[in-house]
Amino acid sequence: MIKIIITDDHQMVAEGLKNLIESSGEAKVVSIAGNGQELLKTLEIVRPDVVLMDIDMPVMNGIDAMMHIQKKYPDQKVIILSMHEESSMVKKLTNLGAKGFLFKNSDADELLIAIKRVMKGGTYFTSNISLNLINNKLGIETEFGMDDKKSLLTEREIEILKLIAEGLSNKEIGDQLFISHRTVDTHRTNLMKKLDVNNIAGLIRYAIKQGFVR
Repeated sequence: MIKIIITDDHQMVAEGLKNLIESSGEAKVVSIAGNGQELLKTLEIVRPDVVLMDIDMPVMNGIDAMMHIQKKYPDQKVIILSMHEESSMVKKLTNLGAKGFLFKNSDADELLIAIKRVMKGGTYFTSNISLNLINNKLGIETEFGMDDKKSLLTEREIEILKLIAEGLSNKEIGDQLFISHRTVDTHRTNLMKKLDVNNIAGLIRYAIKQGFVR
């Protein structure tokens, strides 16, 4: 069970994130902190696998908290939660050791993918701008790379990818292919993993790039 601490000054947001995380059955929220100062006090008692942290908070914001975490707990994995994606902010937080960047309205699938990837020592950045920023900074391969990942996909996955790119919902795809919407959701998650993209927009860009849709 992956141990998570959520740091956000909005109680409803924090509780919503907790419900999303724990509904997977793979992670547990061990504590909720209302600001960076509360988080640092909590880390003295509990060391989670991953910290999910907002940027804009009273008393101590996310940037100041990251500075303290980098000095005192350099191995602590932190994913930033925000509704902003200013490149300078993302770069600063990454330089301070943040391993990921998620929007607060991310769905449960994306949230869990991000947590698992960071847990394994990787990084996860939800926006294309942020991803490109990190790739350029670290000199690593761009979103789709030089390799054609099409060979990794099954015929069913390609079929579902085309329908996703056409704007169909999970239910509509399931009805058309005579499978459950949960099965469609599983295929969608597998597609994102295989293609190493973070969201539906990434799947659509890949489908267009490969000529699956216009």
